[in-house]
Amino acid sequence: MDFDFSPKVKELRQRLLDFMDEYIYPNEALWDQQVAEGDRWEPPALLAELKDKAKAAGLWNLFLPQSYGKFSPGLTNLEYAPLAEIMGRVYWASEVFNCNAPDTGNMEVLAKYGNEEQQQQWLTPLLNGEIRSAFAMTEPELASSDATNVATSIVRDGDDYVINGRKWYISGACNNHTKIYIVMGKTDPDNSNKYIQQSMILVPADTPGVTVVRPMKVFGYDDAPEGHAEMVFDNVRVPASNLLLGEGRGFEIAQGRLGPGRIHHCMRTIGLAQRALELMCKRAESRVAFGRPLIKQQSVREDIAQSACDIEQARLLTLKAAAKMDQGGNKAAKDLIAMIKIVAPNMGCRVIDRAIQIHGAAGVSQDTFLARAYTLARSIRLADGPDQVHMMQLGRNLSREFYERSESGEQA
Repeated sequence: MDFDFSPKVKELRQRLLDFMDEYIYPNEALWDQQVAEGDRWEPPALLAELKDKAKAAGLWNLFLPQSYGKFSPGLTNLEYAPLAEIMGRVYWASEVFNCNAPDTGNMEVLAKYGNEEQQQQWLTPLLNGEIRSAFAMTEPELASSDATNVATSIVRDGDDYVINGRKWYISGACNNHTKIYIVMGKTDPDNSNKYIQQSMILVPADTPGVTVVRPMKVFGYDDAPEGHAEMVFDNVRVPASNLLLGEGRGFEIAQGRLGPGRIHHCMRTIGLAQRALELMCKRAESRVAFGRPLIKQQSVREDIAQSACDIEQARLLTLKAAAKMDQGGNKAAKDLIAMIKIVAPNMGCRVIDRAIQIHGAAGVSQDTFLARAYTLARSIRLADGPDQVHMMQLGRNLSREFYERSESGEQA
């Protein structure tokens, strides 16, 4: 399997590396300062400046696969992987290039499942980076890791649908620039087929009855200016034309959306872990303890070596999953996507934890990116489905596959 970068990707990768060196890393402290001193839910002034520079550099909307036609810059999932890894090294960098979650997944939904009117109204401004969006699926009262479990009601009333329910950890919903929600709920809760009970509908953020109750924190961080909101939809009325694809198609859309979203999380997590490894090495070479540099300690060398192995294994599995998505579509790659969604966040937690340990007290302080990086990696073990769900489904799929092979006489 050939994972060598094409000339196009090599050129994009170098431009992206140069951009990170010139504009992203030098502005990390300024970003935090502007977020801390301004309106918590208003993006810092720095973001607009950097977006303009990214557009001018041709580093924009790189995430959208070539299969999406006119909306795509023409990259495959495999070609995008090394670029997403670079963006992932700084937790807010992907938004500079309009490659940030949850907008990437929402843009893919609108590009793949939206009609022309929906695309013109919402996809175009999202692709231009003019607005933000949110994906409202998770609910506090039930296990939302089972998407068929969602209880929010979407009831037809004449030419409208009326929405009632409570959602939480809705990423992006606190942001002042979020103008549209993709809401998942049930239009046919009594259907015997639980996979066609759900639908997805577009809800403008200023619709009466939509209330952001509070920002939810992640390990004490409110993740401003994006935020993760608890929300209430109280008799929210939107036109029936806001429904995506049709009644009963919500689970289908969710599966189409979450595959790319999961692997994008993994790509970025690898970048986060790689940066932690590099910082670990720098610390080991420069820090003196007990009369000699830390790198002279066997345990430190082992941590560095094991981290490099862990990262490279996850990177290769990510590339293989991306290649499979390009070759056969998201459904064909579902097992590989599940594998990397299990592997990459756990790898990130281990590598960043080792880096924190080697940094001592500095590792848990605000003086390095490590403490924040750890919370990001740890939360990805829950985002887009917890580890246990992916392992349960992967185990079921593999068991069935190998059993059927053995029954047919085919060698595994």
